[in-house]
Order: sequence, then structure tokens, then C-alpha cells
Amino acid sequence: MQKRIAVIGGGIIGATAAFYLGYLDQTQSLSVTLFDDDLGQATKAASGIISPWLSKRRNKRWYTLAKEGASFYRKLVTDANLGTNVYQQTGTIVTRKDPNDLDSLFQEAEIKLRHTPAMRSVALLSSQDVGKRLPFLTNPPAGILVEGGAKIDGLRFVEALLDQAQKRHVEISRQRVFFDESGKLRTSKGLESFDKIIIATGAWMKGTLKPLNYLVKVRPQKGQLIDLTIKSKHYGSHLPVLMPESSSDIIPFEHDKLVVGATHENDGGFDLKPTSEARNRLLTNAKAFDQHLQMDQIDRVRVGTRAYTDDFAPFFGHLPDNPNILLGGGLGSSGLTTGPLIGYFLARAVVEGQLGVWDKYTKPISHYII
Repeated sequence: MQKRIAVIGGGIIGATAAFYLGYLDQTQSLSVTLFDDDLGQATKAASGIISPWLSKRRNKRWYTLAKEGASFYRKLVTDANLGTNVYQQTGTIVTRKDPNDLDSLFQEAEIKLRHTPAMRSVALLSSQDVGKRLPFLTNPPAGILVEGGAKIDGLRFVEALLDQAQKRHVEISRQRVFFDESGKLRTSKGLESFDKIIIATGAWMKGTLKPLNYLVKVRPQKGQLIDLTIKSKHYGSHLPVLMPESSSDIIPFEHDKLVVGATHENDGGFDLKPTSEARNRLLTNAKAFDQHLQMDQIDRVRVGTRAYTDDFAPFFGHLPDNPNILLGGGLGSSGLTTGPLIGYFLARAVVEGQLGVWDKYTKPISHYII
């Protein structure tokens, strides 16, 4: 008899977990259903960067998870047959305002490169060099090019993984489900029992686990991005990403689309309305590097809700007293880098029937869920 598996949440963790549950379950001993209602999902609103190596963050667990998460994309792209419209390794350019800080960062990059093959290579670029690589900019900054850096379209990523999951007999159910006090799920079919459940509901996890009397220490954070149309012979999807210090990332995509963002609004809660303040701030940030950008080039403002923990670190594992309910969350702004690896780990734990040793990536789950 097949074991019934539920995945709650179709964002970056849930979609990756659902795909790998189908991919790894070669004997088809599992019956997998993913439940998701799409509301406010951070992944689908995001376009992001996979380039964690020169981050200012000094959390060793986070860096280990992010570093291995960036490397994991090579396997994921192959396993899920992801196209360049989803994930593209075009390199990232990281900047620092102070030239001395930039030199120090380059020395750090050279050291990390020795034991981080995913970085591929690094180069110190003058502002003129950056201008050659991003010729549509009118005021390019000096920076460090990391050849292994990549960009990803969150919506296309999730859609591609769920499409592949369905081909591997994973059912996608577009609805919000709730626990009852006994641990069963209340669905459109009534109360249903599952052998194992993966919870990946992001900023909504507190509400997901409330019926089971757990307190989840996560908070919502509103993030907004803008999409602009760039009509220039110097523009193209092959261009690297610009990651300016203390400013908004600038991400060139195909079809003349430029993405700028994202905001980090701690008081935005679950509000999904775009704001003129965020739109104006993002455009101003981008105009510091391309003075030709205008308000009428903005096609849309995208809005999503991230989940943050008090120590800004992701978590994953199983409920303290229930190994059959696994979960991952608290991704914050690094979700596109860390989320897929977490989803993979959780799927493997279900398929292989045993939990991994994850203490080098995350604190005990009891630090975040009580």
C-alpha cells in the first residue's frame, strides 16, 4: 500500500520537495499531494540572485547552507531539466562604496575561490570594466565579478518544478488546508490522514501550526520589486547581475525586462498592495546607475511576503515531538539560494525513511518552534 504524503505550501521549499518526492520515489510507493493557494507567496513574486559567497553575513550555519545551496543548483537544473529562462549562470558583480573595502573583499573572494568550485572565478573590475559588461548603465561602479553567480525567475522556477512533479504522479491541489487538533488535515474532501507531512508555508507557518498548539517564531516581511522595460541595443539576458552595496539589486532578464529590488519592509505584514513609496525608492536606487530610467518604463510592481526569524536564519527539521511532520522555513531574503536544498533534504528524509544530520546547517527546531 502506498504511503500518503502531504506537502503544504508550493513555494520554493514545497515545490522542490514535491518534485524530489516524485523524482526519488522510483518504486512509486508514495502517494504525494501538494496543497497551495498561491496567496502572497514570496517565491512567485521574486526574481533573485544565487551568489552568497561575498555576503556580509557571518552566521556560519547560514553560510554553509547558502554555499551548498548555490552548488546544489547544478544538480537541480539537470534533474528537473530547467531552462535558461528559469535559471541562468551569467555572473554577479558585487560592489563596495569604499575602494579599500572593495580590495579587502577581493582578497576574501580569492581565498574562498580556492575551496569553492561553484564560484568558478573572480575578477576585480574598474568602473570602466563594469560598464563594458553592463553597457546600458550610465554610471557603472567598480566591483568584483563572480563568474559562478546566477539569476533566477521565482515564478518560472516554481511552475517548472510543479510541472515536472505532476509528470511524476504528484497531485497539485489549489486550496488552503488546516490541521485539526488530532493532526489530520481539513481539506475540501473533509478530514484526511497522511503518513508524513511537509510544512512549507513561509510567513503563514504560525497559523498553520496553531491548531497543534505550537508557537512558531517567524514574522512576515513585505518585499516589493519593479519590472521595467529597457529598449537598448546594449541590453540582453546574457548580462550579469549588479549587486550594489546598500542599494537595490539590478537584474537583467530576457525580453527587455529589468528587475530592480527588493524592499525589506518589516511593518508591511501580509499586505500585498504595491506602494508608490517603494516604487519611487526602487527607481531612484536604479537611476543612480542608469540615469536614463524613467517612471513610464515600469511595467508592474510585484509584492510578496517573506518569513523571517529573530536570528535571520532558516530552519528545518521535524516537530519536536512528532517525526512524521517535517517543516522548513524562515528563509528571509536568501530563500532562492537556501530553499531548494532544504526541500531536497526534507524529500530525502521522507523517501529514505530517516532524518538527516542537519546541525551544521540549522539550529535545533526547538529554537524556532515551541
